[in-house]
Amino acid sequence: MSPHALISGAGIAGPALAHQLHARGWRTTVVERATELREDGQNVDVRGTAREVVRRMGLEEEILAAGTREEGTRFVDDTGRPVAEFAAGRDDTRGLTAEAEILRGTLARLLHDRTRTGTEYRFGDRIVDVRQDTEGVTATLERGGTVEADVLVVADGTRSRTRDLVFDDVVLEELGLYAAYLTIPRTADDDRWWTVLNATGSRGVSLRPDDRGTTRAALTFLSGVRGLEALAPESRTAVLRRTFADAGWQTSRVLDALDAPYYMDAIARVHARSWSAGRVVLLGDAAWSTGPFGTGTSLALTGAYVLAAELADGSDHRSALARYEQVVRPFAMKAQGVTATQLRAANPSSRLGLATQRAVLRVAASAPLQPLVERLAAPPADTITLPARYGSPAPARVA
Repeated sequence: MSPHALISGAGIAGPALAHQLHARGWRTTVVERATELREDGQNVDVRGTAREVVRRMGLEEEILAAGTREEGTRFVDDTGRPVAEFAAGRDDTRGLTAEAEILRGTLARLLHDRTRTGTEYRFGDRIVDVRQDTEGVTATLERGGTVEADVLVVADGTRSRTRDLVFDDVVLEELGLYAAYLTIPRTADDDRWWTVLNATGSRGVSLRPDDRGTTRAALTFLSGVRGLEALAPESRTAVLRRTFADAGWQTSRVLDALDAPYYMDAIARVHARSWSAGRVVLLGDAAWSTGPFGTGTSLALTGAYVLAAELADGSDHRSALARYEQVVRPFAMKAQGVTATQLRAANPSSRLGLATQRAVLRVAASAPLQPLVERLAAPPADTITLPARYGSPAPARVA
């Protein structure tokens, strides 16, 4: 019988892994706590090695066709006057706005559509107990019953509950950065640029185009207070409205939309001593959540591809999981390397800090420096070279 992988999480990493494992002859089952596929979320990008991965999956053209068509990144002041503009990247890696920008939910749907006939999806359920031995792993599900598999892959996010059933030494590094994400009505003044306002008090407001006739908005801020994301909705909204009351530009428009449902998160990094324990392995944000600088999706796709290739090479699971970690960990750690000083510089608190940031942005956006800035903006995942032993690309479509 074909080997079987049980995957916790139907976001990006889990279905990407299911696609590649099934293409290599494995049986795959995905368990997802949500009752249906989550098609919400903000813009994500696919660049660098991840672009090569989606090419091998036969998804690159679909991703480009379903993109948000974002034209670049513009920084503005509190009156809306442009401070600096950076055009979208023109290849796999460069630019603050990538060539392949897509809504997270759209990417999740593309991956699900490619895997639903070859992968068993169990929505509205979660793993509540894990037992493993030399022969395999057995997971008990909340809604009853068990699933036996050769490996269990935990790919259900930064604050994974499944991970906590097996790993007791994972540390969450809370960065003090909060982000509230919402979708607001599009207006005639909204263009195809990602427009960003940085305000004093380490606050940020941004508007981004999507491909659904609406606009994606985000409110970000640094705070020494922990647990704000867990407040009751009305209290959370009050905090946001108080925090951003005087930010200027189009902030009031975003604050007015907070009466509708929105998502708020406290950004954290994950530090795991090892990504595997026996037959259980971590993938994506559950293994290496990198924080706020936009490498998560590309690393998830790349990590899924590497893990599938290593598991399918026919060696024992311990060797496969060790090689997967050996290939991916250096780049995940590099992506986690943003210091507290860099985080504060990106989110200045004082007028002087904000003025300095804007001066740097103006210089960086000048014609002579733009090519250099584009290269420096490439995320750490771009430098991963897929080992030659992975062989030929997996089939483009899963039957």
